[in-house]
This record gives sequence, C-alpha cells and structure tokens, in this order.
Amino acid sequence: MYATQFYSQTHEPFMHLPYTIVAFSHLRWNFVYQRPQHLLSRLAATHPVVFVEEPQYDAEGPARWERSTPHPNVTVFRPRTPVQAPGFHGEQLAALEPLMAELSAELGEANLLAWLYTPMALPLAMAIDPVATVYDCMDELSLFLGAPPQLLAFEVQLLEYADVMFTGGPSLYRAKQSRHPNVHCFPSSVDAAHFRLRDSVGREVSEAEDQAELPHPRLGFYGVIDERLDLEIVERLADSHPEWQIVLVGPVVKIDPDRLPRRSNIHYFSQRSYEELPRYLAGWNVCLLPFARNDATRFISPTKTLEYMAAELPIVSTPITDVAEPYGEIVYLGDTPEEFINACEKALASSTHERARRAAQMRRVLAGTSWDVTVAAMEELLMPAMAGRKTLQVPA
Repeated sequence: MYATQFYSQTHEPFMHLPYTIVAFSHLRWNFVYQRPQHLLSRLAATHPVVFVEEPQYDAEGPARWERSTPHPNVTVFRPRTPVQAPGFHGEQLAALEPLMAELSAELGEANLLAWLYTPMALPLAMAIDPVATVYDCMDELSLFLGAPPQLLAFEVQLLEYADVMFTGGPSLYRAKQSRHPNVHCFPSSVDAAHFRLRDSVGREVSEAEDQAELPHPRLGFYGVIDERLDLEIVERLADSHPEWQIVLVGPVVKIDPDRLPRRSNIHYFSQRSYEELPRYLAGWNVCLLPFARNDATRFISPTKTLEYMAAELPIVSTPITDVAEPYGEIVYLGDTPEEFINACEKALASSTHERARRAAQMRRVLAGTSWDVTVAAMEELLMPAMAGRKTLQVPA
C-alpha cells in the first residue's frame, strides 16, 4: 500500500509546524525538473526551503556560496570551491565546513529539518544539528554510473540517523522496507493540468516550433539521456521505420555523446524547461520509455510516466518494474528491440476505441494522485518525526 493512499483529503487542515527545510541534493535545481523540485516548491508554500547543491569547481577560490532564488521561498545555495573532487566527496569537507557554519549562523534559532537526496551529504546535514532528518530516496544511487564507492557506507549511517524515510517507487520500497523502521512509499506523482494538451475550455497546447517541421509519425522521449537509456533500441527503432521520426529531448550526461545513434530520422533536442515540455508532447504520436534493463534502472520510477498519461498519448516502455507492474494494462511493453518496435507499431495502429479505453484508464490513475496530495501526506508523517533528535558518528 502506498503512503499516499493513507491520506484523506477530508482530514482537518494540517497545522504546519514552524521549521525551515534544508535540502541536500545531488541534482541541481536548474537541472531536469523532477521529484525534488515538485516536492520542495510545494513545501515552500509554508516553510522556507534552503536547497544545498553539490559544489562547483572554482579555481580562483576561496570557497564561497553562490545564491539564487528560483522559486518563492526557495533559496539555492551552491558551494563554489577550489576542490576538484566531484559531488559531496570527502575531499570537499574542509572547504565546506566553514560554509556550513556560515549557513547555520544565518539560519539562527530556526527549527531545521534536514532533507537528503544523497547519503553523501550526511556530514553536512549533521553539521546544522537538525531537529529531524528525512531521507527521500528517489533512486538507488549506488547503482548509477560513477557512483562514489563510499555511498553505501554513508547510506548505512543515514538509515540509522534519519527519523523518516520516503522511497520514490514500490520496487525501491520493497528493497528498503526492512532497513528502516519508519519508511513510506511515495511513488512519482504528477501535475496533470500542466501536461494536458487541451485546457478546461478546449484550447490546444501550441506545438514547439523547433520540431514543427518534422513529418509524422513522431515518437518522443524527454528526460536525461544517460546510461539508463537503451541506445540500441533507439537505433533499431529508427532503422526499422525510416518514416518514423524519433525525438529525444533532454541533456546528455555521463555518457559520450559520440555513442549516441545518428540517423536522419533521430532528432536530439537539448534540455528544455518544465514549462516547455507540453509543447513537445503536443506534436508526438507516441511517447517512449526506452529504458535499458540494467542495474541503474532496476529501481527507477520515472516521473514522466504519469506526465505522458496526462497528455493521453499512447506510451511504449520496456518492462521496468515500476511501469510494468502498475500500468501493464495501459502502457504497451516491449523488452527486446524487436518487441519494442512491435509495441510501437501496435500503438500507432491502435483503433479509436482502444485509444479511448487506455485514455480512460490513464484518467483513473491520475484521479488518485497529485504532487499536492503527496506533500500533504508527507507532512503528516513529519509531525512525529520533528519530536526527536539524533547524534551519530560519521564514517571515516
């Protein structure tokens, strides 16, 4: 049972506790807009949010904060340090400790809730002496390409230190549920209105201009292009039907861009803002989730699944667990390149009746969730968590 299903919108209005959220993230706020931004921007309606990013190398030094305010009541603190070690690496600590002391002094006597997306930030979270700590485990980061070898040791410590733990999907919940006494499953949700291709009075979303000249049919994906994407499927998809236009919208990270398949009918668009994404969906005939079947995808729960559903477009996916198990009757599935191509053919050839049937199922799924409901349910769980404080030695 997902944690959001225990929350009823008929509850009495929640009495918000006076605290400041200090979030530590391996993802930058201005990167692809996903779970951290959705949750924290909503929490910022009632709590100040400090969003601490990983350090950015700055040879000039000295170590200092770079600040920005991308959303009301959200302040992003990006450390700029003369240390080249990536992320919240141990070599960064000497440069970050005085910055954290500066931040703590600035926050003053406020009750602080530490909110971690990566175990690597545990020493920094402990440095602010939070009243309570949340571990929002949205991915199994230890299985990602380039994961620091210390990450698992820090996660063991974080699981002891954290007062409450959230997971980003059911498969990750099953993997973590025995490791923490207060763990709750909050799968990816959606702002359905943002991704609907017609508004409440029937006006259609205008298509993105830079794809408007491409012929149809168009099969599209948006998101991070990294080791989780099955590049062979993308290549075989383009080769199997030269008349299909394969549209990939998003940044290329952690993999060599030269590895990307290049065909006349494969079109790469760089990262686009969250506001722009519906305009790309508006020009697609099929939405793609061509994820590889590897360690990095074993526990992923793609936010874009429900966003695609809000657009009520046919969806074709490889059978990753958190798509196949809950949505196998809605999404077309294909494991091998041949099966994936066949699923795309079926999606494009589906009848009006079949499309309407799947669209109705999509609407039923979306009616049961939203980021607003998720945040409200999370806040209820934070009430008892705010009562305790923990101390722990950090691993060397």
